[in-house]
Amino acid sequence: MRLGYRIRLRQDPLACVEELSRDSAEGVMRLPWGGWCVRDTELAQTLLRDPEYHTGGSVFFGELLPARGAQVELGRAVRGLLRADVPRYRAALPEAVAALGTASRWPDAGTRLVHRCLADVLLHPGTPGAARELLRQAAHQGVAVRSPHVGRRARAELVRARLVTALAEEAHRRRRQPAGEPRDMLDAVLATCPEAEMSDRAVAELQLMMFRAIMAPVSAALAWSVLLACLHLRGAAPWPWPVDHVVREALRHRPVPWMLGRTLPHTVELGGTAFPAGELLSVCPYLLHHDARHWDSPYAFRPERWAGSGGHGPYVPFGTGPFSCAGAAVAHTLLTESLTALTGHAHLAVTGGDTRAAMSEGNVPRPFVLHRTTDHPSAHDTGGR
Repeated sequence: MRLGYRIRLRQDPLACVEELSRDSAEGVMRLPWGGWCVRDTELAQTLLRDPEYHTGGSVFFGELLPARGAQVELGRAVRGLLRADVPRYRAALPEAVAALGTASRWPDAGTRLVHRCLADVLLHPGTPGAARELLRQAAHQGVAVRSPHVGRRARAELVRARLVTALAEEAHRRRRQPAGEPRDMLDAVLATCPEAEMSDRAVAELQLMMFRAIMAPVSAALAWSVLLACLHLRGAAPWPWPVDHVVREALRHRPVPWMLGRTLPHTVELGGTAFPAGELLSVCPYLLHHDARHWDSPYAFRPERWAGSGGHGPYVPFGTGPFSCAGAAVAHTLLTESLTALTGHAHLAVTGGDTRAAMSEGNVPRPFVLHRTTDHPSAHDTGGR
């Protein structure tokens, strides 16, 4: 990729994609960093409905878990665990929100909040050794959500390496002393991956992959919801919209997935062009969510648009079709529960903040400070105790 594109991607990745789309006269555009992106909304929807596009395994798992059946089984198992854990997540939120204090630095604070409430379903409390502590460090030090800063990514790699070793040791122990029903995500991974087919270290890598797949989109989308709503209504309290509408609009306005891509297992014809097997063909949710032909005022942050049924275009914040996020509905629930806890009996305001995304695996907000003032400080600052 040329230096100019690298700089523009770092400065404003979404604006860079829009610029590429405007400069292209075709329905499918070549990306300077490799692969193709379907920029035309109708063609993108045609592709996402094409069964040929969805054959084979998911590019998300790569060679770590290549069998499609195992991918589906793992996705269902993790989704079931998260769904069953929602009451515990909800119960943990008041104390986690109180721990943020009156001023917290985001998006890191959101990542810590989500991890604190999910910690027991990621690794159950009876897990011995250092694995749970290292998972906490991973949430706090840029492993769960990849930092856009090179120096922090280097430090995160050290934590990551130690965590993989600890998870591999725990996987080995659990294989010697198997549990019944899955108690946490590691049990779900082990149930999907027989010892004869996957090493302990590969299980650890897969556990870390699923950890990041849950933490990154939920915490980033929560940060976007807070930031966009506060920037839109500076000084206004309480928010005039239902929390669910704020979450939906944040996921539309700043969808976390950077690109929904597939390495084609077969030749796919789209818009009169044949794309051979092995090509990377993607759809950009941001472009679909900002197409003025399908959305009213697409560049405005308007949670009220979700109060009605009109003015909505294609909406793919978690993908679509067979390879959409298996936990999309649960992730939406975690987001609304988290935002409800943050806004309950409180006034929110931000300092700093920028609607430009930071360059990461997904669209992550740039740093900002959230100021949360409760109506009843003495009760809420102690988690209601």
